Amino acid sequence: MEILSAQNPRVKEWAGLLEKKNRDKQGKYLIEGIHLVQEALEARADVECVCYDIEGGIPAELQEAASAGLDVHWIGVSAAVIAKCSDTKSPQPVFAVVRKDRGTVAPLLAKERSLVVVLDGVQDPGNVGTIIRSADAVAADGVIVGAGCADIYGPKVLRATMGSLFHLPVVHADLAEVLPQAKQRGIRLAGTSLQAAANCFAYDFTQPVWLLFGSEGGGLSPTVRELMDDGLLIPMRGQAESLNVAMAASVLLYEAMRQRYYR
Repeated sequence: MEILSAQNPRVKEWAGLLEKKNRDKQGKYLIEGIHLVQEALEARADVECVCYDIEGGIPAELQEAASAGLDVHWIGVSAAVIAKCSDTKSPQPVFAVVRKDRGTVAPLLAKERSLVVVLDGVQDPGNVGTIIRSADAVAADGVIVGAGCADIYGPKVLRATMGSLFHLPVVHADLAEVLPQAKQRGIRLAGTSLQAAANCFAYDFTQPVWLLFGSEGGGLSPTVRELMDDGLLIPMRGQAESLNVAMAASVLLYEAMRQRYYR
């Protein structure tokens, strides 16, 4: 199948997915570039269609997936169609439309000794994407995204995850509802704090623990801060005033992995 006109109704629908309101309405999002499309296909994400530059054909890296008999439509499109469906100055030769994953927090609550990242108002897309990538790198059980965060299906977040969104559960939830349920199940809620009682390198990350991270400017919201069990301090020997939220998350996640797997 091929679509060459940028005025085609389907193309207009795809291009609309660059805006959050349309992603929410359609329950779909766009991914751009060979790497992300490859990751989505390998993870058996719910890919509706893959659109490739008709001049160059299906990229070599995706040839195997194209002939694997997956329930995915492959559509050759013009450079004008690709440009219309991209938010970058130099569009990639391929993009895909993916249906959102409707995952819930139930499996994360039920998991033994769970290690989960909880985001509370983290607004920078690069930070959200990087935290998801770090959580994937240490084999955390999942990421829970609360209100006020950057949209995990936005192009900048997706690029920053480098495909990690397809490797672990990333779910939306009302934190005021979910965090008390976690506490009832004996899960510790820990977050960074300058008035912290515990040095993060002395904290026991082998227990079930959910790590809370708040907005870049204001930290955790009052509701979430009140639910937090343990405040953790990341020691700093140099003169930097603080670490950005993605760096802080990576430090704590790697300390958790070290304690769990490399003692």
